[in-house]
Amino acid sequence: MAPNQKPIAAESQLFSLGRVLQSLREENNVDVLIETTISYIQEQFDYKLIWIALYDRFNHILFGQGGFTPGNDTTLLQQRVVLSPGDLLEQVLIEQRPLGVADLRAENRGEEWQKLAKKYNIQGTIFLPIRYKDRCLGVVLLGSERWGYSLGGEDKVRILIVLGELGAQLHQSEINLQERQIKRLDEPLMKLLERVQTLNNLEPKLQAVVQATHEFVSPSRTNIYWFVREGRYFWRRVSNQSKSISHTNNQQVAGITVQEFSDFYYALSVNQIVSISEAGSSIKSNFTGKLLQRLRVRSLLAAPIIWQKDLLGFLTVEANEARIWTEADTNFLKSAAGLISLVVPTESMETTINQVQQDSELTSQVAQAIYSNHDVEEILSNCAAKVLQRLGANWFLLLQYNPDQNNYQFVYQSQLANRRCLTFTLDALKEVDSQLLQRSTVAVGIENFQEDLRFFNWRFPLLENGVRSLLISNCAAKYAPEALLVIAHEAYRVWTTLEKELLQVVAQQIGLIVRQWQLHASTDQQQKILQTFQQFFRVTEQAYTTIEAEENHLERTALQQIASLLKCPLAILLSWSPGQHVAEIIPGVIANNRFAIALNAPILIETEVLIQWALATDGLLTLSVNDLPPDTKKWLNGTDIGQILVMALRTNPDYQPTGVVLMADNSERRWSEQSFLTIEALICQLAWSRRWLKITESLESTTEELQQLNWYKHRRLEDIQRTTTLLLGQIHDLGVPGTELAQMRFGELLRQLDYTTTSMTQLLKLEQWQLVFTCEKMPIASLFKRSLERIDNLIKQQKLWVGVHGLGSVGIQESEQSGLLYTKGKTTNNQSSIAIAGDIVKIELILHELLLGACHRSPTNSRIDIWCRYLDERSLEVSITDNGIIDLQLLQELHQDTPKDLLALLNLNQLPGLHLLICQNLMQKLGGELQVYQLPDNRVVSRLLLPLVCGNESY
Repeated sequence: MAPNQKPIAAESQLFSLGRVLQSLREENNVDVLIETTISYIQEQFDYKLIWIALYDRFNHILFGQGGFTPGNDTTLLQQRVVLSPGDLLEQVLIEQRPLGVADLRAENRGEEWQKLAKKYNIQGTIFLPIRYKDRCLGVVLLGSERWGYSLGGEDKVRILIVLGELGAQLHQSEINLQERQIKRLDEPLMKLLERVQTLNNLEPKLQAVVQATHEFVSPSRTNIYWFVREGRYFWRRVSNQSKSISHTNNQQVAGITVQEFSDFYYALSVNQIVSISEAGSSIKSNFTGKLLQRLRVRSLLAAPIIWQKDLLGFLTVEANEARIWTEADTNFLKSAAGLISLVVPTESMETTINQVQQDSELTSQVAQAIYSNHDVEEILSNCAAKVLQRLGANWFLLLQYNPDQNNYQFVYQSQLANRRCLTFTLDALKEVDSQLLQRSTVAVGIENFQEDLRFFNWRFPLLENGVRSLLISNCAAKYAPEALLVIAHEAYRVWTTLEKELLQVVAQQIGLIVRQWQLHASTDQQQKILQTFQQFFRVTEQAYTTIEAEENHLERTALQQIASLLKCPLAILLSWSPGQHVAEIIPGVIANNRFAIALNAPILIETEVLIQWALATDGLLTLSVNDLPPDTKKWLNGTDIGQILVMALRTNPDYQPTGVVLMADNSERRWSEQSFLTIEALICQLAWSRRWLKITESLESTTEELQQLNWYKHRRLEDIQRTTTLLLGQIHDLGVPGTELAQMRFGELLRQLDYTTTSMTQLLKLEQWQLVFTCEKMPIASLFKRSLERIDNLIKQQKLWVGVHGLGSVGIQESEQSGLLYTKGKTTNNQSSIAIAGDIVKIELILHELLLGACHRSPTNSRIDIWCRYLDERSLEVSITDNGIIDLQLLQELHQDTPKDLLALLNLNQLPGLHLLICQNLMQKLGGELQVYQLPDNRVVSRLLLPLVCGNESY
């Protein structure tokens, strides 16, 4: 075998790396680990500056652990570096990767190192993190005299391996330290528990807890602060510096008020450990520095003492130096505070039991009073007195929500003798507050109304009246807060869980009383609604039956009932008749001058937006006075008018409204859904009653006029008949003329007079008050010939062309000329046998009316066409077309499916619409049909459907 050779340089480096790694793994002392690492770097690499520092992540500080400088400056190597944003060292810690600097002398991001670099001519520098997994434990600084010096590949790997092992050992050392500290918790806590069990009174037990905590944590001071609910402040009850500090001396001892340190108090209230030092705090507050100054310390750790969710105080350890509290310190303090929470109730167990018994008796007495049907005022008075005494409060308030006013009103209140009664109302709750009361299983406590954001919209009126803290409970759990029980105090105070639970039980019981009130109120409201409808029907009946009623009696009475039911101070009617352009104001209720309006102001229907909005709305419309334009405010000018309700008097969508009901109240008024339904029903009933009353008046007036006309016509016909009969008698007395021709003429005249007299006699006897229909026959040709002869003069005057089309197929040949229609040639027997059937006189009058209307509409030198079409054996269609102009509204009203509004000024109430409507109705009774419409080319068509003789019977 060859002799041993001297190891080459690479192998020597590996041997050195292995030795240092082995040394690091076998060493537990942190100082030795640091020294071993520095020696290895100094031996293996050519660096003039070496510095190693460990990182305190809690205070964001680097603590120098040693190194090497050209001048062997140990003071600089042991320095403490407080990191600030932008520093090179902070960048390495945050990014956790190496950082190189070409010339440290020119680097401004590290002033201390820049000075050192200039002193010893250090240029190329490398900063390396000491890491374990994703956690940075420290920093290594390596500087050389060469510019831009950086680690090579192999050198970098070796250094990173060594630093990685160093990080692992430092992490393990920290874990071992924590484990040793945790193991120490068992023995001192067991000793403390045994010690507390041997003591009888609370004060020695508290002193024992303070002594054990002080020995374990070793702070500058250890204290127990106790909480006073009525004044909301903490006083130092026990301290390690003195055995006990009386409550009366709290002014001379360090005291903490909730008002000054609210964030600290609220953190303790939710069972949170609070750690405060100069480097930082576990709570985000601007008062942590002030708290340290008040207690004259630089760091503290506080653990809350809580029993049944109520904060009794806190246990605190305080240090005069900037100290980092370990996890063991925190755990021991928390355990000690928890032990106090278990000890305190046993000391006041008898008092607690007595208090629970008194609370139980209080709630049972309230329940018994409710179910024994005692006087409600007496029940609430006794309950209020006991609750105020039990809770030490000033006001007992029972609130109920008023949906009409959208606010809470005091339905009952009781207060101490020297406190004033609250006379205001409270706004409706915000949604978040309403949900809070609905979800809460106990009463909601407000300790400081000036700081608490809950029930914010109640803050101003309550603070103005001296209320500083509240206890609020929903009288109907899990439901919307319609009734609330409020206990108010004039001082800031904390409400315990027992007090919240007690008030919740009392509120639930009082909720039964409120529910009874609501049921009684609902019953009374329903009864009032029923009575209102009954009174309204009686008024309507009186309006129909009374001959001489007061003007607008129906409207005024209805408005008064609506205002009474709705409890509003203003109710009026803007009334008009069809065809009018100005509305009349009918006042119903005007409670006072603050709701007075300009009654004589002219209100134009077409331009008044309030009327137009109501007409465009189906049902009630709610408005605010701020929504109204200036023109409306000129007549609706009451100073207290805020909320407005309007609804049109409408009976049918196709009928014209005849008025708008207006109701108003102040700006705070809110209208309930029940009020809406009731008022809508009343207004609809008013609209119908008013309409039928007007229809009745109109029909009565028309009937009276027709009776007078018919009486006049009948009497005139009787006189004509009498005169004609007298003349005929004289003719008969003269005898027969001598000549044959005179005799023939004389006989013919006599026959005509006899026929006229006979027809007038039948008219007088048979058609005094109604029409009588007869059944006759007439050839179609004769009907047209007679009808055209009657309008011959009118046709010639207007130079009209009249043409008859389609008669060839029914027995008449066609011909057109200006003037009368004439017949060419002879007709066959079959053609002449086709005839119409019915009351010929009335059919002829209808046809004459249609031709007369066509002539009057037609312009000069135009034409009128008569079209005939044989539909079947029973009917003949006759269409008369002209080029005249006709009112489209009249055509729409003549349509059979259109409702006829008898009150409106329709075209059917005047000529020519009235005559067309009469003809249309007569044709229906005659078994035919009449339609008037317009073609797309604007020609007007009068279409008649005439009945024919059945079975083609010969005429």
